Amino acid sequence: MAGSFDFPHRRYNPLRRQWVLVSPQRTARPWQGEVGKATGFPEVHHDPECYLCPGNRRAGGQIAPSYESVYIFDNDFPALLPHSAAQEGGPAQAESNPEMGGLLLAQPERGRCRVVCFHPDHSLTLARMEPRSIRRVVDAWAEEYRLLGEEFRYVQIFENRGALMGASNPHPHGQIWATEHIPDELVAETSALEDYRGAHAACLLCDYGGREQLEGLRVVCRNESFLAVVPWWAVWPFETLVLARRHLRSLLDFGDVERDALADILKQLTTRYDNLFETSFPYTMGFHQAPGDGQPHDEWHFHAHFYPPLLRSATVRKYMVGFEMLCMPQRDITPETAAERLAAVPEKHFMER
Repeated sequence: MAGSFDFPHRRYNPLRRQWVLVSPQRTARPWQGEVGKATGFPEVHHDPECYLCPGNRRAGGQIAPSYESVYIFDNDFPALLPHSAAQEGGPAQAESNPEMGGLLLAQPERGRCRVVCFHPDHSLTLARMEPRSIRRVVDAWAEEYRLLGEEFRYVQIFENRGALMGASNPHPHGQIWATEHIPDELVAETSALEDYRGAHAACLLCDYGGREQLEGLRVVCRNESFLAVVPWWAVWPFETLVLARRHLRSLLDFGDVERDALADILKQLTTRYDNLFETSFPYTMGFHQAPGDGQPHDEWHFHAHFYPPLLRSATVRKYMVGFEMLCMPQRDITPETAAERLAAVPEKHFMER
């Protein structure tokens, strides 16, 4: 299959209902662009200057407790606030300029931003944590999703790993943003999942996951409950999609088996990322799961997106510019080649071998 796609072609993403251009012949081009620094791991277990380490002063001035497991708090500099302008006596919706025909619209957006410290050890990442420690993070994610979902319509759990992906601190941590409205990415995926269910009386991602398991060409790793693949429609060079193998709508549908398995697949996948270029591999990762708008959302299927920027090595990244920004996403190596490379690296972390 990989050899039959060694020419320019485009692939369809049924979740976003968009196309991506694949140009495998471009991997032979010389590179004289930016070359960044390889990302290493912190060498200290407790950094007295880190505002996320136990017992230290946080960025907002509060003292973090001497936590020994997961530590969660409201972001000291949140992008969203729990009280909207309407609740404070302001307008419920900013009026548009009548002369612009309703083109200039604005709405207050209420929400909450949480920080999740995965572990007290400053030197660790998900790839280097023990599965039992990652399981504690999974439990914390599930509880935050439940609690925030009682007040807000969508809860986005995510991690920005590494300076290349905007992480301001190397301490192992992620974020949770809860929003009053359902974000556009989730609206688009919900629409695609609903339409597929209506047309085929089946789940889009159940069918897609079954096809990937059958072909095996884009599978990176798997366990009894989850499958990690470089999706057919991947945009980023080593983008992956983690799929629940059962039809589970959200973390709230997980039992102990699925929670353990999610911890395991996250460790498997992030370890392979690090081993690919023997670096602390940067990425943005996030879970997509059923919105909390009061609807049953039987069409929804839990999955996670990993978007890593590295292209050729630990120091050369992919940029979305030019044609990508103006027309459509474009990638050079095929998803099959990317999956083959990720699947071929050792399962044990390179720093532990």
